[in-house]
Amino acid sequence: MNKMIIANRLGDGLVVFLANGDRWVEDIGQGLMVTDDTGADALLQSAMGSVSDCRVIDPYLIDVTETAGTRIPVVYREAIRVLGPSIDVEAG
Repeated sequence: MNKMIIANRLGDGLVVFLANGDRWVEDIGQGLMVTDDTGADALLQSAMGSVSDCRVIDPYLIDVTETAGTRIPVVYREAIRVLGPSIDVEAG
């Protein structure tokens, strides 16, 4: 299963993904994706450095599928975090 790191940026609370060079990006398509446990462990270790630097909060691994070049989190909770609310927020 493909895995990525998701977190919230500490400065503004936005959902972000770990990318090359210990950068955090808002686009899931630009985040690093790994396919094995060793790579996943390395990503998580790298993400924890950003917690120490007060750049992100609560980084964790998520499972991701890729269909026609689009990455979608497997778990509904993370899909909502990536895609936005499941209701029309203007409608209340």
